[in-house]
This record gives sequence, C-alpha cells and structure tokens, in this order.
Amino acid sequence: MKAMILAAGLGTRLRPLTDDRPKALVEVAGRTLLEITLRRLASFDIREVIINVHHFADMVIDYLKKNDNFGMHIEVSREDDLLLDTGGGLKKAACFFQKHSRSDEPFLLHNVDVISTIDFHRMLDFHHDNQALSTLAVQQRNTSRYLLFDEHHQLCGRQSSGMPPELARPADNPTPLAFSGVHVISPRLLPLISEEGVFSIIATYLRLASEGHRILAFPADQYYWRDLGKPENIAQTAADLHQGLLPPF
Repeated sequence: MKAMILAAGLGTRLRPLTDDRPKALVEVAGRTLLEITLRRLASFDIREVIINVHHFADMVIDYLKKNDNFGMHIEVSREDDLLLDTGGGLKKAACFFQKHSRSDEPFLLHNVDVISTIDFHRMLDFHHDNQALSTLAVQQRNTSRYLLFDEHHQLCGRQSSGMPPELARPADNPTPLAFSGVHVISPRLLPLISEEGVFSIIATYLRLASEGHRILAFPADQYYWRDLGKPENIAQTAADLHQGLLPPF
C-alpha cells in the first residue's frame, strides 16, 4: 500500500510557528508533524510515500535527506508556482500511484497536520468490503464544515455552519459528520478526476457522489484524533501524550 501526505499548505493557522518553517516541520514533543505521520504509516507497513510541498519546500526536502527518508521510499511533488489544494495536489501526484502498483491497490491520503490512532488496516478492510471508490474517516464532533451521509454511509452533500445543506444527491435526513483528513482511495478514482488547476478533493467527491459513485464514511469515533493546525492544539496534543491518551511517537 502506498500513501500521499498532504504537506504543501501555508500553515497560516499555525503562525507564528510557520513564519520560518513549513507546517510539516512544526514539532510536537520533539517530533515533527512529518515524522509523526511517516512513522504512523510505517507502523502499518506503508513504505512508499509521496509528499507534496510548497511553503519552504526545500526545508522539507533537506529534512528528509538528513534523516535518510526515515528508511522509506519517498518522492516529493513540488508545487512551486501554485498551491494546488488537496484535489489538485493529488492529481499532480497521480502517476506515483500508477507506476509499479497493482491496478486495484488502494492508497492512503493523509493530512500532515492531523494526528490519530485510526486503524488503517480496519479502514482498508472496510473499503474493500464495501467496494468503495473512496473511504473517508469521519467522527461525530463539532466542526464548522460537515460532510453529509445517507443511511447507507454514502456521501450525499456538505454543510457549513449557519448555511443550508448543499446536497449532491437526494437523501432524507442526512447525517452530518466531521471529516478527519484521512482517506483510503481506489486508483479507479484517479482517471475520474476531471477538475483542473486548484481544487479541493471534496469537490471531486461531491461530483462523483452525484454520479452514483460510492464515497463512503468510515466511523472513527473510537479513535483518538486531533487537528494540529493551531498552536494551542499542538500544546494540547503534547499534554495528551504526557497523560498517556495516545501512544508515544
């Protein structure tokens, strides 16, 4: 199984920590967000990874070289001129998942600024068992932006706080769930990405859901999860680690 780490963002919510470094190199308890994510992937026997970079890109590349890629095969997708967002970034890196891979082998897409104890093996089994095009780890928690799922766990829309639901396909009483920044994706999705330039992968998912494709929710409420996009969240994660609420990095 291969993986992509989304690490190209500007990290504006993490300022001033990202004034002189990319968010991937911000530290929690002495470990960078990138190292934490890579070690999590390696613990599930994922050894081939591509990382997209933009903000302080050379710092990430030098860091990987200094650490001998943490013993993994790592490629870098540079977005030097234009930050492509999650969908555009994945589309640019698509060839990584198409070379030297089984045509049906799913891959993992993971934000660098989230930490969790989500079991990727269980998520992969769920993806296979339900013949999904993409499987999204979701939780029942408060957020400003929800994804909406029907009674069959299929994506049917999204909703922002204070706004009416935006439905991609009909659904009675859809369930709002918070996306956790972790996806298992079938390579069948890659040629279906018709969007160009800068775009969110969520926009692609909504379009594909409207066309009848299976974009499914994987319930992840039993797992620890935290967004590391703000300095206070970095501090809270360090405290959680000290209290034993998540395993050592």
